[in-house]
Amino acid sequence: MGHMVTEGPDGLVIAGRYRLGERLGRGGMGIVWRATDQLLVRQVAVKALPLDDTLSAAEAGRRRERTLREARAVARLSHPHVIVVHDVVEDDERPYMVMELIDGGSLADRVHSRGPVDAPEAARIGIALLGALRTAHAAGILHRDVKPSNVLVADDGRVVLTDFGVAQVAGSTTLTESGSFVGSPEYTAPERMSGAGTGPASDLWSVGVLLCAVLSGTSPFHRDSLGGVLHAVVSEEIRPPAQVAPILPVVRGLLERDPGLRLDAEEAERLLRAFLDTGRTPERDGERRGRYSRRGLLTAVLLLVGAAGAGLFAAALLADGDGGGGAPVRSASATPPPAGPSASSASSASSASSASSVPSASPGTAGTAAAGSAGASAPGSVPGSVPVDPAAGDLTAWPSASGASATGSSATGPNGR
Repeated sequence: MGHMVTEGPDGLVIAGRYRLGERLGRGGMGIVWRATDQLLVRQVAVKALPLDDTLSAAEAGRRRERTLREARAVARLSHPHVIVVHDVVEDDERPYMVMELIDGGSLADRVHSRGPVDAPEAARIGIALLGALRTAHAAGILHRDVKPSNVLVADDGRVVLTDFGVAQVAGSTTLTESGSFVGSPEYTAPERMSGAGTGPASDLWSVGVLLCAVLSGTSPFHRDSLGGVLHAVVSEEIRPPAQVAPILPVVRGLLERDPGLRLDAEEAERLLRAFLDTGRTPERDGERRGRYSRRGLLTAVLLLVGAAGAGLFAAALLADGDGGGGAPVRSASATPPPAGPSASSASSASSASSASSVPSASPGTAGTAAAGSAGASAPGSVPGSVPVDPAAGDLTAWPSASGASATGSSATGPNGR
């Protein structure tokens, strides 16, 4: 296709229609501008892949195909909490996505600037994301990178799931190269970490981690090294922060290591709505929870075995030059979209591949993650955490892959739990 970008008196014009304005963000999966649709006279967001002369033709082609796949994936969805794609145009084989403009910022920016949210707000966010994912999953689309920087919160409170750049679409050829990995490790389900495959349940695990992060300010799987993150996700005791106590049954169900026992989207949404209505979160079905000690522990062991080659796997993570929706995983830090009162892009443009905490940001450029306080500490020593037994009503420790468990101090929620 010929050149479609022209220089107007007020800036670049894409496809003779979209006049670019201020840059809203830049990350591993694209640059996002506020723009004006001159035909319909409305504000939109335009996303384009960043130019990188160091990429081979094959690598550049893969990145282009990821953007087109994102556009196709989102265009198939119709849900109030999924970003709307208006148009896709190309210039000299560089695709541009034209999306609705969300006036607000990312959830990561919001938590960084205002602090963690309370339990009712976390429940509201969770309900919105679960509804969006149910719609995506019904269409055969897995997001694979649900995290705070890929969630936008409009000024009117609307929650929008965006950045489907690493989405897996049923019926499409995968664009992930052999040995590479897409997603953000701290928000990635253990079955994906161990190479056991992915499915709708993997996105739900990410929602569970996100709820922990927005309630406390950091992911429960934050560690100082990539190897530490892998070990924490796959085998360590899961110790969610104390702030999750009001919605503990939901988080506990979503962070079930056995995807077959993990809380499904419909049930998780029901529990969160019940919490908003009554202030109490009903427990999951007792029989299903009671099976954890046998099947869940066996699954954790199998996942640990699958991750035995973590050195090779970590090397693959570090070597992945694109990483789908984020930048290459080179540390446990994050680079989120820009903060500030100006309108957020329709896509987070986050370059984070491992959001070590709900990250900080600086206007106009990808920011540096806020350093988390949790290191690779021994079980029981994570400050401000609540050890949980998913098969019991008390707040004792989740078993690790080795079968060991530790008893922690109980936390009292609003319901006396």
